[in-house]
Amino acid sequence: MKFFVPGRGVLVASAAFVLFGVLAALPAAAPIFTAWSTPVNLGPTVNSASGEAGPALSPDGLSLYFYSDRAGGLGNNDIWVSHRATTSDPWGAPVNVGAPINSTATDFVPSFSSDGHWMFFASARAGGFGGADLYQSYRADVHNDFGWQTPTNLGPNINTAAAENGNGYWANVDGGPPELFFGSDRLGPAGNADLYMSEQQPDGSWGLPTRISELSSTSTENRPTVRFDGLEIFFYSARPGGQGTDLWTATRPSVDAAWSPPVDVGTTVNSSDTEVHPYLSADAKTLVFSSTRPGGSGGGDLYVTTRAQIFPTTKDDCKNGGWERFGVFKNQGDCVSYVATKGKNPPSGG
Repeated sequence: MKFFVPGRGVLVASAAFVLFGVLAALPAAAPIFTAWSTPVNLGPTVNSASGEAGPALSPDGLSLYFYSDRAGGLGNNDIWVSHRATTSDPWGAPVNVGAPINSTATDFVPSFSSDGHWMFFASARAGGFGGADLYQSYRADVHNDFGWQTPTNLGPNINTAAAENGNGYWANVDGGPPELFFGSDRLGPAGNADLYMSEQQPDGSWGLPTRISELSSTSTENRPTVRFDGLEIFFYSARPGGQGTDLWTATRPSVDAAWSPPVDVGTTVNSSDTEVHPYLSADAKTLVFSSTRPGGSGGGDLYVTTRAQIFPTTKDDCKNGGWERFGVFKNQGDCVSYVATKGKNPPSGG
């Protein structure tokens, strides 16, 4: 599979940063995670001799969407879905999502709203503004992978005569409007995307996007995915400092602050080949992405890497059987105190 939109440049639509620090310096009760594990290929049930890319996990973690140019599709690249009964079960055989999501053109890089009702994806179908455009589709039943309504184009505020593709939705837990992060090569040259963010308007439409200058460079950046609290972002980039096209990450102390300088996720996750299209799970403990590294089934394959949360964010995290897993609290009360003071009361056992 080639990560290209026909007639456009690089489609390559859309990293792990271990946040270390002393307990007393923690801003609010932001979660802290371990390092990312060695990535695991999702195997021949999901991957094929063709190419798989642009993965996205449903909020419940039971559906894996991605795009592929494998046989059996409606167009050049179609969106497919694999299902599992529980998060501990293996993924089932992928099924084409079908119309109206897929078309005879290229349909790719899906992402989800945090409630699972909305899917956002890119498509080069007829009727757009040029290049690839971003679309959205609604489903009433969040467990029905084939109940998607006819997609609607996100309109001229988002889409341009250039290409808009890799995307990620953030619900904005601080009470502000939801935000849509995406890549676009509107500033040129074609295929050389920057990262943008648009806020959802009261009427449900999307406002004029802002270029995220601190994350964008003269190289390609695309397929941003944001942690549930809005304080960590992953994307892929071909900028200097990596091994080629790698996964990168950045953080910020608050949702109103600028992002930190991006950091390459590192050699545990990245390889000397191409890594693209990161997507964070709802709990931010799983990162799925596509890679052309050796040992795959062919083209780009889907891989998964995981990490553990080592600090709580809610009192529920501190319930019996929960506080012990963080390894620093003497008892449940210590854990609850840490959460209640938003990290200002370090655990007495730490």
